[in-house]
Amino acid sequence: MQSSGQLPFMLAAIVLLFLAALAVRLCFGLFEARSLIRREFFAYFTSPIAYVVMVVFLGVTGALFAGVLDQLTATGPRGVEWPVRALFSDQRFWVVFAALAPLLTMRLFAEERASGTLEMLMTSPLRDWQLVLAKFAGCLLFYAVLWLPTLLYLPALLGIKATLPETMPGDPAGFGFLVGAGMILLGFFALLFPLGTVSRLVSLFVLGSGIGLGTWGAMTHFGGQGPHLVEVTSIVDPFPALSLYVGMFAAGAMFLAIGILVSSMVRDQLVSAVIALAIGLPFVMAGFVGALPGASSVGPWVQYLSVPVHMDQLFGRGIIDSRPLVLYASVTVFCLFMTVRGVEARRWS
Repeated sequence: MQSSGQLPFMLAAIVLLFLAALAVRLCFGLFEARSLIRREFFAYFTSPIAYVVMVVFLGVTGALFAGVLDQLTATGPRGVEWPVRALFSDQRFWVVFAALAPLLTMRLFAEERASGTLEMLMTSPLRDWQLVLAKFAGCLLFYAVLWLPTLLYLPALLGIKATLPETMPGDPAGFGFLVGAGMILLGFFALLFPLGTVSRLVSLFVLGSGIGLGTWGAMTHFGGQGPHLVEVTSIVDPFPALSLYVGMFAAGAMFLAIGILVSSMVRDQLVSAVIALAIGLPFVMAGFVGALPGASSVGPWVQYLSVPVHMDQLFGRGIIDSRPLVLYASVTVFCLFMTVRGVEARRWS
């Protein structure tokens, strides 16, 4: 008989195997729906709303970056302990962030229903969950692209300096890292274009091989004593910045899932944006409510629901807490599940 101490490990192994099988199935499903993902992603670059969102988002973050940089370079008692955390803890940023997801998701299903193309899309060979996940993936990919320019702020905020060695290293690991990085870029950009099945498989092979080779090269090359291809030093600990971006990505996925659910239920895009904003606003305003007098009785719930509090007290300090991640994942999965059920009901109605 198995000892009772081995049962938790067996259950954990079963759960991990189930999650791995589910992840593989979802990846294959998204690969089959790659044309729809590509269509949804590039549709943002033909929409004026997306450009307005991008300009406002980058304008606000740029102004906040200038303010934080001024504090870092000021003389006297002024200063900031966590520069990246200070950048995204301003209330003006969260006002823009609250409106970000509703504006990006309002057209996904509402526009299809209003134009009558949803019925035609539902006759495609894709399953309902593939249709929903493809739209979600395209929107999430554009959301990630929206954050890419903010990475340019990090060298100044963290005091990152990169210097080349006097003699270039010639170890195989460094060469493998460079080749792997090139293969990753080549495979990724090849997947964005409408190629044939064989070319797609070759692109996936190049991408997977590049990830493996690049990971091995980076761990072996930069894990050694050197000399390295690039010597990178940082005055400020970079891990809080990494954890903050992880938190913002997970929180953004939650807000996008809420917006997709609302968009699948209404026909008008403006109505979709307003309702999604009303649903997502409590997750942003909870932190401000907790600061009001007499709000101590609801303090724990406010701390758990407030995304700005999570970023300010946890992710912005380099703490990756599982409790906010469970909240974001639970809301995301629930909203996507309800969206799939709504599409299925419309198919059979």
